[in-house]
Amino acid sequence: MNATRPHPSPPVSPLATDPRFSGLVEAARALQPRTVALRRRIHKFPEQGLQLPRTQAAVLQALEGLPLQITKGKDVGSVTAVLTGARPGPTVLLRGDMDALPLHEDTGLDYSSEVDGSMHACGHDTHTAMLVAAVRLLCSRKDALTGRVVFMFQPGEEGHHGARHMIDEGVLEAGGRPIERAFALHITATDTSGLVRSKAGAMLAAADSFTVRVTGKGGHGAMPSHALDPMPAAAAMVGAIQTLVTRRISVFEPVVATVTRITAGTTSNIIPETAELEGTIRSLSEASRARMRAELPKLCQHIAAAHGCRAEVDVKPGYPVTMNDAEVGPHVVELASAVLGARHAAPMPNPLMGAEDFSYVLQRVPGAFAFLGACPPGIEPDDAAPNHSNRVHFDESALANGVAMYAAFALDTLR
Repeated sequence: MNATRPHPSPPVSPLATDPRFSGLVEAARALQPRTVALRRRIHKFPEQGLQLPRTQAAVLQALEGLPLQITKGKDVGSVTAVLTGARPGPTVLLRGDMDALPLHEDTGLDYSSEVDGSMHACGHDTHTAMLVAAVRLLCSRKDALTGRVVFMFQPGEEGHHGARHMIDEGVLEAGGRPIERAFALHITATDTSGLVRSKAGAMLAAADSFTVRVTGKGGHGAMPSHALDPMPAAAAMVGAIQTLVTRRISVFEPVVATVTRITAGTTSNIIPETAELEGTIRSLSEASRARMRAELPKLCQHIAAAHGCRAEVDVKPGYPVTMNDAEVGPHVVELASAVLGARHAAPMPNPLMGAEDFSYVLQRVPGAFAFLGACPPGIEPDDAAPNHSNRVHFDESALANGVAMYAAFALDTLR
């Protein structure tokens, strides 16, 4: 009888026994009451856009008394804090965004938004609170830092290009020398609570928007031959845009083009002079992005001409592709496994077609963007209300893992 050979144990990562990470999770959990309190304070009074005076004040108050060099934004409501370690060395940047969405909250939570038409439906309140807690944790380990940590508290991520504004105001030079690594976390209600995911390469898509204005000649609805109806041209464009993606873009370059709004007409018996389409283009490479921005206007103009109309097409550039560094992205998963345990770390299999303005930072600095699961207890991730929902709810126990990851990334970079 052949004896069954035992399977060899997987090799233990050197990170798992690195003393710099000892007690990080416990320290993050000890800060949990403060983290949750700040998160709920910000959640109750959400602010949108580039000016967030109440949120900015809450962050500044939470950072009082810590050994930091703090700068407020000039044209935007940002906060930049710099922690200098015990020895000179490189600089690492950690980002947390602070703004909310234009949405009425229907969660029924005790700390629901008290601002009508505004809600932290994307979890930026958790990002801010986690980063503040990470500041406090790293300040307590200042002697272990060889270099500087730049903490980037950013407004205006939700379509307002806040990261680009902060870059223009010098956040990447705040540490006195070039940033060597950058890291940001994003919470998600539709993944296992406490699980950190990242990968190499594209994490999120570029996001461009388009508007098409089709002009014909108005007339009576009963006599369309006496008019030039823009409606059939606009309707034809909707289907043709979908075909454009499949026939002009390689199947190996994923692109999403979606018409999200059609506006035309005033009543049942009038053919309008104009019809307007609006939509979004999502792409995972600059090549496919450029191809769509060039092809979509030509397509719509030719369809309009075939109907005797004309089309004005405006493609507005949005956020670029969020591209993780080839080494740093997978390393984040390894770091999460070492610090949080193997069950709290997993590679992200595919990018998402959402978009992020942390992409502006990653265009200039090697780094990584990662997701932190926070599915509420008792709910399967697939059944949880997603980010941007009026009913989204995040498991606050996951925040300690996020705090530990922010701190671990800085400690790992500033060896």
